[in-house]
Amino acid sequence: MSVHIGIGGWTFAPWRGTFYPGDLRQKDELNYAAKQLSGIEVNGTFYRRQKPETFEKWRGAAPAEGFRYALKASRYATNRKNLAEAGEAAENFCRQGIAELGPTLGPINWQLAPTKHFDRDEIAAFLDLLPDEVDGLKLRHAVEARHESFACAEFVDLMRGRGAAIVIADHPDYPQIADLTADFAYVRVMRAEEGLDAGYTEGALDEWVRRVDSWAGGHAPDGLDYVKPREPAADGRDVFLFFIGAAKLRNPAAAQALISRC
Repeated sequence: MSVHIGIGGWTFAPWRGTFYPGDLRQKDELNYAAKQLSGIEVNGTFYRRQKPETFEKWRGAAPAEGFRYALKASRYATNRKNLAEAGEAAENFCRQGIAELGPTLGPINWQLAPTKHFDRDEIAAFLDLLPDEVDGLKLRHAVEARHESFACAEFVDLMRGRGAAIVIADHPDYPQIADLTADFAYVRVMRAEEGLDAGYTEGALDEWVRRVDSWAGGHAPDGLDYVKPREPAADGRDVFLFFIGAAKLRNPAAAQALISRC
């Protein structure tokens, strides 16, 4: 199984001189970040459509092996009153050229608005809209549900039936649904502290190592919030873990510290 650990995005001025060398050209930042990390969650795809040439350029900036981009799906597909009507927007997102990423393409994160409540029929219809492949490239989907109403067995069953992952969030305000519903785990860690060089204590980083090893080994680790009873160990899973938000300055150091331990 493969493990990909990284950050959200790669453009952030305070990282210049901290994560990025002070003399590094801004246009070389992605290439540098891709060599230091094993994954990046792209946030720009949430806000606007990209050109196929852009995805091709991103692929060229990544190492030949071991690196993956996770893409935030378009807000025009996810931030709407009725997700069952998102078919055209979801198709447009998947057909904008993401296949140009080739083997560097990781999962797509369909991040729902914090105000979106769970409705079984609506979410079932939405999941049915998500393409299984694009231009011969298999797609893997994850849903980040940020309203507490999603912490229910019906949502877990829907996701498991579709083979899509529930994004496991470590955030002070959003619900954590750690149930494993796909052949990969998608994790967003959002508790970095400014006063810590790596954003997290040694003990916290060691705990994430234990969890990553557990997911990769096919287990559901202790210490997380589950909706349903944990199932027996299964085949190993790919793991995608990103340090996001909070004390953003510290996220690259957190990712590098975790990579060095895994």
